[in-house]
Amino acid sequence: ARRRFALWMASVGVEEVARRARAAARAAQSLSTGAKDAALAEMYDALAGARDEIVCANEIDREATLAAVEAGKQSRTLYKRLDLGGAKFDAMLTGVRSVMGLDDPVGKVSLARELDDGLELYRVACPIGVICIIFEARPEAAVQISSLSVKSANAVILKGGKEAEHSNRALVRAIRKGLEIAGLPQDMVQLVSTRGEIAQLLKLDKYIDLVIPRGSNELVRYITDHTRIPVLGHADGICAVYVDKSADLNKAVSIVCDAKTQYPAVCNAAESLIIHREVVGSHLPAIADALLAAGVSMRVDPSALDVLGERTDSGSRVTLASEDDFVTEFLELVLAVKVVDSIDDAIEHINSHGSHHTDSIVAEDKSAAEAFLSGIDSANVYHNCSTRFADGFRYGFGAEVGVSTTRTHSRGPVGLEGLLIYKYRLYGNGHTVAPYASGEKTFTHRTMDPPFRV
Repeated sequence: ARRRFALWMASVGVEEVARRARAAARAAQSLSTGAKDAALAEMYDALAGARDEIVCANEIDREATLAAVEAGKQSRTLYKRLDLGGAKFDAMLTGVRSVMGLDDPVGKVSLARELDDGLELYRVACPIGVICIIFEARPEAAVQISSLSVKSANAVILKGGKEAEHSNRALVRAIRKGLEIAGLPQDMVQLVSTRGEIAQLLKLDKYIDLVIPRGSNELVRYITDHTRIPVLGHADGICAVYVDKSADLNKAVSIVCDAKTQYPAVCNAAESLIIHREVVGSHLPAIADALLAAGVSMRVDPSALDVLGERTDSGSRVTLASEDDFVTEFLELVLAVKVVDSIDDAIEHINSHGSHHTDSIVAEDKSAAEAFLSGIDSANVYHNCSTRFADGFRYGFGAEVGVSTTRTHSRGPVGLEGLLIYKYRLYGNGHTVAPYASGEKTFTHRTMDPPFRV
């Protein structure tokens, strides 16, 4: 099976991959919920059965990346993101099971309207079609994306980063085996592997309906600038926690530390702490002590430095911030800190310096919280909780294909519903437009109770 898969990847050109994906997407439109869930069950079993092979492939990628890190050619953050062992593999499998347990949204009716007697209009959820997802590192993303694509009856073309090449091949080989056993088109999930293939894929608007890039702002910008295909952007996560003057100290310490330290190498980790001047003296020292104890380096503005001056000798982990620090996704134990005079200043700073991903306010004043939630222009806005909750699995979506920061049909963690569009079905009985145009007949436009699916 491994040799057959390798020969397939070597022999199939990019346009042929896209053509096959289109054919698979058309075949998938009529799949029943039972057929899709059976395929997900087979994918789960195939992945579990290939665990040793997948972990070995992952070790090859990790060893090569570690050598690049030690040579100064790659970041340690990237190396951490590659890991597929132990609990991470278990969580990946759990994600497949979670998607199986989700209600099938395909065919769901969101509008039902009688236009006239015997003439009924329905708006019905349907798959987008062919989705191309370009992602960096994180090989488990291939499984999350494939699971959601199968459940939503889409075909997906995956382009992973070179650093995870062996891992992605092993994962997709197992996924396609599961699809084959279940009797679904294997080409619902395909993998391309070379950087040059991205440019070719971006030209294939004849076959590909949506591109979802998961990575840096530079990657998203490159893709947006080089394709006519619609792009659902997932870029940097420059997330902030704002500690309001009404904030409870214990909540502030707990939330800021979790948002920064629970897993810093992800896009929903906090990169900035914004704190109201009225509580900088009472709250910042305790927050800073907890962060420093967790190994965090703090890059602070002059007002914060005045309060934390005695801590500047903590191994030089409290230093004066530059302006660039407030627009940087560190993805490590580094946090930029700024003091503001008002909640309006906090909102302005976050909107102009953040990436519109996820931002949180710590406050006991509900009116301040509502002002923040309304004023922050981000996909996820929180009150008294960590930014780390911005995740499709934690939202109950089963998994996610990414976190959209764009203003299209889907924003925030993109789960099943983000991979759907809709079509209008009109059921008549010989109806024609002429009588309505002449005034002989008039429309009733009566809202009906929509069934779950037509």
